[in-house]
Amino acid sequence: MRVALFAGVLVLSASVATAAEVADKVVVHKERRTLQLFQGGQIIREYSVALGGNPVGHKRQEGDEKTPEGLYLLDWRNPGSGYHKSMHVSYPAPADVTAAAAGGVDPGGMIMIHGQPNYFGWLAFLTQRFDWTNGCIAVTNAEMDEIWTMVPNNTPIEIRP
Repeated sequence: MRVALFAGVLVLSASVATAAEVADKVVVHKERRTLQLFQGGQIIREYSVALGGNPVGHKRQEGDEKTPEGLYLLDWRNPGSGYHKSMHVSYPAPADVTAAAAGGVDPGGMIMIHGQPNYFGWLAFLTQRFDWTNGCIAVTNAEMDEIWTMVPNNTPIEIRP
């Protein structure tokens, strides 16, 4: 009887721990170079990030190397990415497309949260010290593995200046 009760408590504890580790919002602070995972308004994880090579300001067009700013969704993921897994940011939003069209430019796209380039994860101690992406948000491979398991598809992401 005690063994069954103990086993039941262990199973219940494991399921509660798993549920407690699911983020319901992601916030990126570009100036501070941080990515935070939230659950119920509380920060549950925080990571240092590298951004686009020209990170100040909102992304306006393809090739500007800016990381967009605003409210988006992490709407799909790529386990076979060239950057040790990636999660897609739903940029461009309709307002981004309209603004780019008004300026006669392509808004760009394929903005992701991702790990390090495949086979070069060991260089993260160096690459995470500067902004090197084309507008994406980069973390270490171990951090990407953690984010991958904690952030479901269609989680809101807010990217702040």
